[in-house]
Amino acid sequence: MANQVSEVRPERTFHYQDSLPSLPVPPLDVTLSKYLDAVRPFASEEEYQATEAAVRRFKEGVGARLHHALLQRARTKRNWLEEWWLDKAYLEVRAPSQLSVNFGGPAPYLEHCWPPMEGSQLHRTSVGTWHTLQYWDLIRTERMAPQNAGNVAFDMDQYRMLFCTCKVPGLTKDTLLTYFKTESEGPCPSHVVVMCRARIFTFDALCDGQILTPPELLRQLSYIKECCDGEPEGEGIAALTSEERTRWAKARDYLISIDPINKSHLETIQSSLFVISLDESKPSATPQDYTQITQLAMTGDPTIRWGDKSYNSLCFSNGTFGSNCDHAPYDAMVLVSLCYYVDQQLKATDGMWKGTDTVRSMAFPEELVFTVDDAARRDISHAKQHYLDTTQDLQVVCRAFTSFGKADIKRRKLHPDTFIQLAMQLTYYTIHGRPGSCYETAMTRRFYHGRTETMRPCTAQAVAWCRAMLDPACSTDARRKALLLAFNTHNKLMAEAQNAQGFDRHLLGLALIAGEEGLPTPDIFLDPLFARSGGGGNFVLSSSLVGYTTVMGAVAPMVHQGYGVFYRIRDDRIVASVTAWKSSPQTDADRFHQILCASFQNILHLATTSQL
Repeated sequence: MANQVSEVRPERTFHYQDSLPSLPVPPLDVTLSKYLDAVRPFASEEEYQATEAAVRRFKEGVGARLHHALLQRARTKRNWLEEWWLDKAYLEVRAPSQLSVNFGGPAPYLEHCWPPMEGSQLHRTSVGTWHTLQYWDLIRTERMAPQNAGNVAFDMDQYRMLFCTCKVPGLTKDTLLTYFKTESEGPCPSHVVVMCRARIFTFDALCDGQILTPPELLRQLSYIKECCDGEPEGEGIAALTSEERTRWAKARDYLISIDPINKSHLETIQSSLFVISLDESKPSATPQDYTQITQLAMTGDPTIRWGDKSYNSLCFSNGTFGSNCDHAPYDAMVLVSLCYYVDQQLKATDGMWKGTDTVRSMAFPEELVFTVDDAARRDISHAKQHYLDTTQDLQVVCRAFTSFGKADIKRRKLHPDTFIQLAMQLTYYTIHGRPGSCYETAMTRRFYHGRTETMRPCTAQAVAWCRAMLDPACSTDARRKALLLAFNTHNKLMAEAQNAQGFDRHLLGLALIAGEEGLPTPDIFLDPLFARSGGGGNFVLSSSLVGYTTVMGAVAPMVHQGYGVFYRIRDDRIVASVTAWKSSPQTDADRFHQILCASFQNILHLATTSQL
């Protein structure tokens, strides 16, 4: 990925956009067959026969009509899913974005900025910010090489949403605004927003058309910190972004009605490149390990992050970093690319600035002071309390498993990602004594504006292998054969999902067509096995491979009795973050992580002994 960013290539960043294939609609019979396979592990024989009959009626009845209408839609849109997915997965969701939608985690350059060092916050932030601005410039000038897999080009549209992008709340549906433009398209906002002690500042990241150097950024950040030191905290307007969406929309409208300056300040934040959060609170902002940083990234001070921004760079007082991002404009791989770029640049320069220390003449940062009254303060207070109540319920565990990593897994001729997913299935079965419905992200960027498809790792083959592993009477040879069958099934389904031949998005499209045509909800979506197997966002395991880089992240569970599991795989280690709700008596993130590590050992041991 680093080479793809930095290499000089003839293709510009968005070179292949016009030639990418349209997102296809899978055949209806294939989708329904895969759906039946996916619900099988969760059904008794009687339940399965009932679901099979419901699927047959759907296929022969209203399903065929809905599928035809979906094909018609696909003929007029290069991506038939794009608008629907944005609306249903993000913009129409009324739950608070922070925790429910946003993802966060430790910044990748944790190892380069270690150990924590008091007094290093602003220096480290200025250097990291400078590299981040270089990345923005790569995209703006279209010098970042388009990404690909072999000869297959990937859609790059999501990179347009990384900077200068913000979600705006609405009463029933939010709006996604992006102010970003490439150099060839025209002027682009170049200011950043800095939040410190519940106050909000802004300054231009350019001077005479050139990106501010780290010494210049340090001067601006130092000014802001000096303004805040020893002074009372601000009003904490940013906390409103952590509120339930409709309530936030009403509070925002009220703010605008108080004073037109409030609308101007909101637009300044919305159009900014990104938000820099200077976290001064102690001891909460002095994290000492992955778990503490991930916890702070997910649940930290709501008055110094704008939950609707596409990127909040969290800078803790001991010189460590995290991030928190709205999920609506892009998927995690965009942030992974940015963070890995910064990581590698810091590594190459030892985290130091080796250029000039000269600071040009420029305006000091401007504080955005909102006009508020008692009603607005009550809105802010309510948002802060609701956020605090919710975040205190989230358990986060993020640790490195260092006994082995990708190198040893591949030496056994096993796919590393599938290895982790099967370990998760074994872990869930070990703890709960039953199969765990699981969502894994499958990327569909080989298609125009493609985002994701659902890959369901809880296959009949994976469950059979889990049972074999937990049966003391089962032989090593039988376990090995079951393991290989589970691996092959998973790899096949993942490849199909990445090629837009999964079934979850297709079923979603059929359900939405039915709604648009005023038809009753088809029985297939009301069947108990639909939700029990994870349909409708009911997966007890919500998971994603963050990649094979130094970048890590975390996400809250999809359901109250579930887990969120993000992981990254390196040659010598596996780093996994596990989240759970403390109020659920069924789940414990710490126990899940411990047994997950044991599952890693068990799979590798089985793969090793079977080769002897």
